Amino acid sequence: MSIKSDKWIIEQSQENELISPFESQQIRELDGEKIVSYGVSSYGYDVRCSNEFKIFTNTHSAIVDPKKFDPNSFIDVKSDQCIIPPNSFALARTIEYFKIPRSVLTLCLGKSTYARCGIIVNVTPLEPEWEGHVTLEFSNTTNLPAKIYANEGVAQMIFFESDQVCETSYKDRGGKYQGQTGVTLPKT
Repeated sequence: MSIKSDKWIIEQSQENELISPFESQQIRELDGEKIVSYGVSSYGYDVRCSNEFKIFTNTHSAIVDPKKFDPNSFIDVKSDQCIIPPNSFALARTIEYFKIPRSVLTLCLGKSTYARCGIIVNVTPLEPEWEGHVTLEFSNTTNLPAKIYANEGVAQMIFFESDQVCETSYKDRGGKYQGQTGVTLPKT
């Protein structure tokens, strides 16, 4: 398995719509204002967060159960920024839509700018032939409110290509999160 470079990411995005919309360089400034960067990096792609958020709330005293998830555990917010309460979390989605090739596994890591503020980004691997907007989970590990900025970089995707094509892809298995387009809650 080999990690893929900026050249590969650019080629795959132009030829096979690996990432859409796609930015072929790192964007660090928008309308004259410094932002958390997004776009192609040396060996990955920094994704942006959309302005759709689901913020965890305990107003209904629900139990967090992945098999019987109560959607009332979240409040929906549409904004250019999201304030996550102390020791809580929020869900969001990438602006970018991904189409992962059959021979590729993609891992996501949080950007250091957020990590240095106690904000952890969690995403499970993007399996071969998965496609959709990526649901992002932001954990605020601090005892203070934390801010996430929409339309700016939040995490980096790293692409690993195998020298063999997998026998059964996510698409072949009929994965339950295939083709997701919004902030997607747990399914069983």
